[in-house]
Amino acid sequence: MARGGQGGRAAKAGSHRKGASLGSGGQRRKALEGRGATPPAELRPGHPAQRRAAAAAAGEERRSRATRATDKTTHRDDRDRDNRPRGAGAGIRDDRAGDTGPRGPRASRQGRPTGSARPGPARAGRFTGRADRDEPEELVVGRNAVVEALRAGVPASVLYVAAGTEYDERLDEARRLAPRAGVAVADVARGDLDRLCGSAPHQGLALSVPPFRYAHPDDLLARAQEAPPGLLVALDGVTDPRNLGAVVRSAAAFGAHGVVVPERRAAGVTAAAWKTSAGAAARLPVARATNLVRALTGWAQAGLFVVGLAADGEISLDELEMASDPLVLVVGSEGRGLSRLVGERCDLTVRIPMAGDVESLNAGVAAGVALAEIARRRRLDAAETHPR
Repeated sequence: MARGGQGGRAAKAGSHRKGASLGSGGQRRKALEGRGATPPAELRPGHPAQRRAAAAAAGEERRSRATRATDKTTHRDDRDRDNRPRGAGAGIRDDRAGDTGPRGPRASRQGRPTGSARPGPARAGRFTGRADRDEPEELVVGRNAVVEALRAGVPASVLYVAAGTEYDERLDEARRLAPRAGVAVADVARGDLDRLCGSAPHQGLALSVPPFRYAHPDDLLARAQEAPPGLLVALDGVTDPRNLGAVVRSAAAFGAHGVVVPERRAAGVTAAAWKTSAGAAARLPVARATNLVRALTGWAQAGLFVVGLAADGEISLDELEMASDPLVLVVGSEGRGLSRLVGERCDLTVRIPMAGDVESLNAGVAAGVALAEIARRRRLDAAETHPR
């Protein structure tokens, strides 16, 4: 009898009709069996994503071996910091009987209160393979920029080279410098590098720079108190990373013990800042303050004078008699200068005497001029105190 309208031929051997014959023995079920799920791109041998992942893992392993010995002292327990006594830094100072005004000069340099800071040496900031506050890694793109960053010793994790990139001496130099600096080299497809860099013109080269690890403002205070008279630099609203790098370089050259920047609306230590600092960011600690006014208040309570640079300062830089005292030099942005709250927090504001019609200097130049004058006065005072 015919089944399913097949005319009785579906069950016959050799039938030309489509469909499995009765009693196929499960051949259709076996035919559907495959090789399993497709593995992710990072696990496929030879895939560009797998090569990038392997290169990044190799670079991270080299960095972790180099920094494992210092990680225990660099990372601190936030609970210990919260439980540490705040001391006199909780509010504005009230020991201003000798002041001539809200920001006037002190009547006496003696009798300054001494504060306590976190024990132990302060470490200079550095780039780290682990993200600071979940910040993404920075990409330096373009052949000239990548080669200059490698020449300057900017700490990096991976050098990406697009396949089929036209050869020139910069490509060869980048490939030669990267292994010497412990930077992994990853050859990737040009399409992958395009997606990684977005619209930036990478020219076949890109350098991945991890986030910078900042010090804490308490670390800078401890460092300044260990080598009196202390000298710290604070930046208020400086948004150009090259200005930040120039300030760090000048601070290291003229004997400052650290630089602090606000956490928000200010430049951070990027690859551009590192290059401008000429490597000084590796030797001088750079701290980030959640609230700059609060940090300055705490330093003032610990015995440091807070002096701000302003175009309309109360006195000229030539008249700064407290240059040899423990000092915090506050530098504002080129456009708006010091913010209102930071200006009110300063004990004194000074101006740089200038000839001609020049109205202002950028933050990097102004900081260098002021720090050079402070260093000169300190050398003269030291010569008078300890004559040969």
